[in-house]
This record gives sequence, C-alpha cells and structure tokens, in this order.
Amino acid sequence: MAVSTILAFVVYLLAMLGIGLIGFKQTSKHADYILGGRRLGPAVAALSAGASDMSGWLLLGLPGAFYASGMNQSWIVIGLMIGIFLNWQFIAKRLRIYTAVSGDALTLPDFLDNRFRDRSRLLRIISAIVILIFFTLYTSAGLVAGGILFEESFGLSYTVALWTGAVIIVGYTFLGGFLAVCWTDFVQGIVMFLAILVVPSIAIWSLGGLGETATQVGVMNAEFNSIFAGTSFLGIISLMAWGLGYFGQPHILARFMALRSPKDTPTAQVIGMFWVVLAMYGALFAGYAGVAYFADAPLENSEAVFLQFTQVLVNPWIGGVLLAGVLAAIMSTIDSQLLVCSSVISEDFYKGLLRPNASDQELVNLGRMSVIGIALIATLLASNPEAGVLALVSYAWAGFGAAFGPVVILSLYWQRMTRNGAIAGIVAGALTVIIWKQLEGGIFDIYEIVPGFILGLIAVIVGSLIDNTPAIEIRQEFAQVRDQLSSGQDDQPIGSAPPMPE
Repeated sequence: MAVSTILAFVVYLLAMLGIGLIGFKQTSKHADYILGGRRLGPAVAALSAGASDMSGWLLLGLPGAFYASGMNQSWIVIGLMIGIFLNWQFIAKRLRIYTAVSGDALTLPDFLDNRFRDRSRLLRIISAIVILIFFTLYTSAGLVAGGILFEESFGLSYTVALWTGAVIIVGYTFLGGFLAVCWTDFVQGIVMFLAILVVPSIAIWSLGGLGETATQVGVMNAEFNSIFAGTSFLGIISLMAWGLGYFGQPHILARFMALRSPKDTPTAQVIGMFWVVLAMYGALFAGYAGVAYFADAPLENSEAVFLQFTQVLVNPWIGGVLLAGVLAAIMSTIDSQLLVCSSVISEDFYKGLLRPNASDQELVNLGRMSVIGIALIATLLASNPEAGVLALVSYAWAGFGAAFGPVVILSLYWQRMTRNGAIAGIVAGALTVIIWKQLEGGIFDIYEIVPGFILGLIAVIVGSLIDNTPAIEIRQEFAQVRDQLSSGQDDQPIGSAPPMPE
C-alpha cells in the first residue's frame, strides 16, 4: 500500500483522538459523559444517529449483500428507510420530552424505571441485562468489520488487525464520553457520506454508465437485476422487517434524548433522512457495480467489495480518506455501543442499585473502566474471522427491536401500560429472538425480529391489562407530556413532573 494512503489514514485517526481529548476537557459530570448534558444541535444529533446506526455494515455488509445476491436485497433498504422515518416522526420528539420530564432519565432503563415508578428496580435490571447481552454481540460485529478493514487494506493478520482497531476505537470513547462520540460521529458521518457516494459513482462511470453496468451484471446473472428474483413472500417480509428494529435501538434513542430541544426534532429529521437515503443507495450501487467490475476475478469475501474499490479506483491519497470512511462507519457505531453499555453499568447497576449517592467523578471513572471491560469481551468474541458482519448485526438488531421496540412505542403512547407489562414485553421479545434463531425450516426461516416484535407487543398489552391500573402520579405525568406536546411548550424545565414517591 502507498505511503500516502497510510499517511492520510493516520492523520484521520489522530484527528478523532484529538476530538476525544476536547470532549475529555468538557466532560466533568456524569450526565455529560452519558448524554452530553442534552445539548446536541439538530445536525450533530441527526448525523450522529445515522452514523451510529449504519456502522460497518453500510460500507461492508450491505454492499456485500448486493454483490452476493443482487437487487433482491433492495427490500432491506426499503424497510430501513421506512423504519427511520417512522422513528423520527413518532418517537424522537415524544421521547425527548418524556425522558426529561420523567426524572431527567439518562438511559433507556432509567426512563422505563422512572416511567413506571418501579421501586423494586426489576425493570431496570432486566432492561440492563438485555442491553449488555445484545450490545456485546453488536460490538463484536463492528470489531469483525474493523478486523476485515485492517486485514484487507494493510495486510495484517486478522488477530493483529482486530486488536489494532479495538485500541483505536476505545481510546477516544474512554476519554470523551458522549460528546466525543457525537462530535466524532458528526465528522465520521460526513466522511462516510462522501465515501459511499464517490466510490460507486466512479465505479459505474468506469464501467460506461449505469445502463452498461446493468447490462454487464445481467450477463453475469440475469436475476441480479430483479428485486423479486430468488425471493418469496416470507423472504420479502424478513428483509423489510429490518425497519422494525429502529424503535428499540438504545444507541439511536439516546440521540433523541440528547437533543438540546424537542423543537429541533423536525430539522434533525430532514437532515437525517437526506443523509440515510443517499448513503444506503450508495451502498446498494457499490455492491451492484462490484458484480460487473470484478467479473474476471470474483472476490472471495463479498463484504470486502468496497475496500477493493478504494484500492483500484482512486489515487492513494483519496484512497486513504476513503479507507478512513470505512473505519468511520465502524467506529461510529462501536463507540456508541460501548458508551451505552458503560452507561448501563454505571447508571443502572452501580448508581441505581448499589450506590445511589455515588459522586459524579466516581461514576465517570467507572464508566470509563466499563468501556475497556466491554470492549475486551467483545474483542474476544470477535476473534473468529469467519463471523459475518451482517449476520452478527442482524441478530443483535433483532434482539433490541423485539425486546424494546414494542415497550418504547407503548410507553410513549399508551397510558394504561404498566411495569409488569413492560417486563413481559422485554422478556418475551428477547427470548423469542434467541429461541427462533436456533430453529430452521419453513416458518422458522423468517427473520426472528418478526415473531419477536409481535409476541413482545402482545405480552406488553396482555401483561398490562391483567395488572392493576397505573398509579395516579403515573397518569398525571403521562397527561403532562401529552399536554406539552399538544400545546407546543416543549422546553419546560427538566424533571418538572410530579415527584416519584419514596
């Protein structure tokens, strides 16, 4: 690899660590480390949400899926775009208001605990355990992507590549917390956006245009040009069901909670949708063009198609920046996942259960140590180079979507929902995904998020209806949030709802 490529790559990494140091200097309180003091502007919140959502699968897994299977993978893109729009439209603003009103909740388990006045802390514990399980798997998927990047680009062994990526990502997350993560996500979102648009554009131009590219792909495999080829009704449902996952992803919901004002939500939604639509179609065409471009020497690893393009299409300096874009995609999700896991350990387990009066500095220090611990476990889980990025992401995505999606939606829109209903929904959704994943054939080939989400939704409703009616202060708080939304008075003081009983 050219020295200029390596230099461009290293400069980018140093810039990210520099942002981590700036975040370190502005992070003194635990609320700053976890949620940035709720002061994200709409552009930073939107690009941070998009970048932390897309992860390495945008530049590795998704192009790889189109390279391996063709246009029938478009159903994933359609489902995801619908899910993203609905999440911004119906969840973002209401969650921002409700988490501020309900005891200034900093994490998803914290919000659910406050929302249902759970003095037993059982809901918080179950939520935190589910988050730690699936995020450890999700983080390992990102680390596999990082290993592939360093292995394919720099000729390192997979093990060395894996640990190199892990050390870099942990560095700035450890230092700067939420602010560093969001600021780096903002920069990385821009780099990812440019990379995923530039590479397929150059590839398609070099092949003679989109029409000629489609012709060459058709020669290779005519079915690759059809979105219906090789699919079934259940297959289409499975691919589109990816969109259901958005309602339960803690690292994405955290961006909604951190907006400086609910009034910023519409602006953030426009920015976020513009970014994600173009980025996903860029990933689609990167994989699709790869079918024709690498026809004479097919790739052994389909998920490396974007990386191969960066080495053959552009000059070394630009190649280094594009490789940095791949690392940006990987880093932007892993840092968010590590921070959510850190928040769960420090806020939900340590402060919520063991030391309610723990100092800010004590909690920040524990949060930083937790980042290292979770990263170590995830790196060990990612030590198998055969683990596919998309396969690992799909499992964790389903787990979060099924466990928390129905609970989050109904907690924001259904006053009759209860703590026991929330617990039933989380447990039913998570267990369904875990069990369904182990079964094969017939109906069990459908993506596990579908049965998980449905059974989780039913469990919330049934569990709530057979439970006692929520206490008066819970109903008052729900009514306050509803009135705040309808009146447009979005900026009432944080934590202004009726106090939680001792």
